Amino acid sequence: MFSKACEYGIRAAVYIALQSLEGRRVSVNEIAEEIDSPIAFTAKILQQLSRNNVIHSVKGPTGGFEIERTDMEAVKLNMVVKAIDGDQIYVGCGLGLKECDAGKPCPLHDKFVDIRTDLRHMLESTSLYELATGLEVGLTYLKR
Repeated sequence: MFSKACEYGIRAAVYIALQSLEGRRVSVNEIAEEIDSPIAFTAKILQQLSRNNVIHSVKGPTGGFEIERTDMEAVKLNMVVKAIDGDQIYVGCGLGLKECDAGKPCPLHDKFVDIRTDLRHMLESTSLYELATGLEVGLTYLKR
């Protein structure tokens, strides 16, 4: 459903939020290791998230990536998805057809309308804070 870059972007943002709750900035190397992503690919993803104001990048010897506690509740998953994948998840054809709409639907079109509505609601209502606190108390995990 999400591109590989978007999956890594979500994992990275949640990991950064968790570390930020503990008052830590994290390096690209640490993030890549914790989310099982190649370092160069992770750096590119973090650049996109930073450019789109999902995370903050601090330069220098004590630098790294962080998310302000006050921003964690405001940053919803849809912001991460949009920064990496754009809005294709909401408008693209479920079967990958170039033309697919209510006037000329693919066989899955009508079923995807409901799924997309539910997905949009989940992405727009789930904050990084919510996901990070699940990790913090051990209810969820980023890697096996």
